[in-house]
This record gives sequence, structure tokens and C-alpha cells, in this order.
Amino acid sequence: MLDVFMARRMQGHRTMKYPDGPLPELSARFAGLPVVGQGICPPDCGRCADACPTNAVTCVPRLSVDLGKCLFCRECVSACQEGILTFSRDHRMAASRREDLIVGAEGFKAAGSLEEARRKLFGKSLKLRQVSAGGCNACEADTNVLGTLAWDLGRFGIQFVASPRHADGILVTGPVPENMREALLKTWAAVPEPRVAIVVGSCAISGGPYAGLPEVHNGATGFIPVDLLVPGCPPHPLTILDGLLRLIGRIS
Repeated sequence: MLDVFMARRMQGHRTMKYPDGPLPELSARFAGLPVVGQGICPPDCGRCADACPTNAVTCVPRLSVDLGKCLFCRECVSACQEGILTFSRDHRMAASRREDLIVGAEGFKAAGSLEEARRKLFGKSLKLRQVSAGGCNACEADTNVLGTLAWDLGRFGIQFVASPRHADGILVTGPVPENMREALLKTWAAVPEPRVAIVVGSCAISGGPYAGLPEVHNGATGFIPVDLLVPGCPPHPLTILDGLLRLIGRIS
């Protein structure tokens, strides 16, 4: 036991200071918020839309990217010879409404906080029950990272609990296959009101690469009233944390 204490003393304080301090370092491969430039696409081009595996890119009537469908594979960028469509390093991609996830040349509207009544209740203590509704465990893994020493989600009063009856809301991942539909609805019904609902990852928002298949229900947005949508495949832990902090009014 003494060896453990000595090791911790030598390691020092390892929790990042974000959001009051600098951002954690992002990988060179990180793809953030898409940027739609002001250039004009050639007539009848559509190469970026044709390259997208989930139909997230639309060229008509104007170029836009649906973050709720986007897998951040950047095939569209490779196909865009004019360089009009690029991906930034901006991690702030969570939104409050499904329609806000559609990014065009006019920019992006980030998530806002809960209304005053729920913000007062959950602003300093938010307990969530995580529901893996057919996810591949990528979104689940990046959500779990927030519980490590470096991120320490609990310092913001946000914690995951085992029972929905002890929760203030649910956090859903996965495209919601038929075998998880009833489990999701029962979990949501077991959370006492007032409550919140968060969906993380393109699968939970739109079905992701599984959208349209008869085995899935294209995410959770058709079953529960969603307060926060966090896009990505999977979202970076920083994107998830940013969305959660915006939801409780910790940042704006």
C-alpha cells in the first residue's frame, strides 16, 4: 500500500484542467467540424455526395453535411477537387436539435443548455444510465474514457449509475436494433421525471452505416425526446464532454 501512495505522489496531479485550462492534445488524425467554403461547385459535379457512404453530403440545393449521418471518413474531402469541403480541428459538434446538425456555408449552431428548471436540478449533479442499443462499443469506449483520472467526469457532478431508477436521464449509443427497442423504451420509462435524453454517435442519431436496414430503427431519435445529440463515429471524448458541459450550462 505504501508503494501505491509513493507512486501516486511521484505521478502528481494528472487530471486535465479543461474547460478552465487548455484543451487536451488532439491526434493529428482528428477530424472535427466540417467546413463548407463559399466557393461554387461545378455544375452537375456531386462527387463528394457520391463518395459519402451514408448520404450525409448533399449538393442540392446547396452543399451541406449532415453530422448526424457523417462517419468522418473524409471520403468527401478526397473527392472534392475544388477544396470547398474540408474538416476543421474544432471538437465542438454537439447540438440540441436534429436539424442543427446539418452544416452548410452559414456555419454551425452548437448545443445550448437545458431550460432553467432542469438546469437548476441537474447543473451540479447529473446521473445517467448508459444504454448500449446495439453499438459496436466504440462510442461506449470513448464515453467510458471520461471516467478515467485524466478526464474525471465526476468533478462536474456527472456520473453513470447502474439503475435507471437512480438516474436523471439516459445516454444512448447504437442504432437500436429490434431486439433492443423494448429495452430502450423500458429504461427510458423507468427514469423519473424530469429527465434528460442524450444520444451519442451517428448510429444513435440516424442509424449510421446501418441506416435503412430492416433489423434496426435508425437510432433513438424516433423513440425518445432528445436533449443533446453528439455526432461522430465514434465521437472523441472531448466532443462528448463538451456536449455534456453545454447541456448543464457549465460552458456556452
